[in-house]
Amino acid sequence: MTAPLQRLRETVGTVYRGNAEAIDLVLIAILSRGHVLIEDVPGVGKTTLARAIGKALDLKFTRIQFTSDTLPADVLGVSIFNAGENRFVFHPGPIFGNVVLADEINRATPKTQSALLQAMNEGRVSTDEGTLDLPQPFVVIATQNPVEYLGTYPLPESQLDRFFLRLSLGYPPAREEKDLLQRGGAERTLEAVAPVLLSGDLVALQNEVEHVRINDKLLDYVYALIDATRMRTDLRLPVSTRGAQAFYRALQARALVAGREFALPEDAQAVAEPVLSHRILSISSDGFGTGPREREIIRAILAEVPVPV
Repeated sequence: MTAPLQRLRETVGTVYRGNAEAIDLVLIAILSRGHVLIEDVPGVGKTTLARAIGKALDLKFTRIQFTSDTLPADVLGVSIFNAGENRFVFHPGPIFGNVVLADEINRATPKTQSALLQAMNEGRVSTDEGTLDLPQPFVVIATQNPVEYLGTYPLPESQLDRFFLRLSLGYPPAREEKDLLQRGGAERTLEAVAPVLLSGDLVALQNEVEHVRINDKLLDYVYALIDATRMRTDLRLPVSTRGAQAFYRALQARALVAGREFALPEDAQAVAEPVLSHRILSISSDGFGTGPREREIIRAILAEVPVPV
C-alpha cells in the first residue's frame, strides 16, 4: 500500500473500529471513481465510516439526511428570485460536494432517489441554470437499513447498478467494541480527525489505478466469471456490461491498495461479491432486502470457475 493510502486507512481506522476490510472496500470504490452503498442494521457504524472518510480527505464533505418528504430540489438545489438583481439565482444543493453522504437513502421517494442517478452516472446535474458539472473528485457514500421496510422505498435495480459496490459492515470485533464502550463512542475521535490526503493526491491515485496491469489469463478469468452469470438458469438478471467494467476496475484498485502494479486472481475473488452481487437478480428473489441468494450465487461461481495459474 502506498504511503498516502496507508495514512488514510490508518486515520479512518482510528474512528471506525469495525472490520478493516470495509475500509479497504470503500477506498477501492473511491480510487475507481465509484460510489458506495453501505447496507446494514442500525448502529454498526455506517454513518461513522462515511463521515470518517469525508474528514480524512481534504475535500468538501456534504450530508443529505433523506426522509419521506425530501424533494429533488433539496438534493440538487433551487433557483430563488433575487429582487435586487431582478433575476433568479441558483443556490446549489448538497449534491455539489466532493464526498456526499446520502444517509438512509431508501427513506426517500423514487422521484428523489432518481435525482441522484444523473449525478452518480455522469458527474453533472440538470437544473434551471442548465447542465452543471459537479466538483471533482466526486463520490456518493449512501447508507440504508435493509431490515426496516415501514416508510422506506427500496432502490430499483437501475439505481443499484449505479453503485460501484455494496457492502455490509457487521458487528465490530469484541476487543474493538469494548474499547469503543470505554471511550464513550467515536464522536470525539471523529471530531479530531484532520485531512491526510489532498485533492490532487487522490486524483493522482485514481489515475494510477488505470495503469495497473491485468494480463490476458486474468482477463479471461474475469470474463469467465461474468459470463457464468449469463449462463445460469437461476438468474433473471445477470451482470451487465457496466457491471463487468466495474469489476475490472475494482481488480486494478485492489491491487493498488495492496501495493502492487499488477492484479492477481485473488483480487478478483476479494471484490467479486461486493461488486457483483447487487447487479444480479435470482429468479427466487423479490428484488428487495440484502440479497443473500445473490451473494450465494457469486460465491458458487467463484468455486466453479477454474483459477488461472
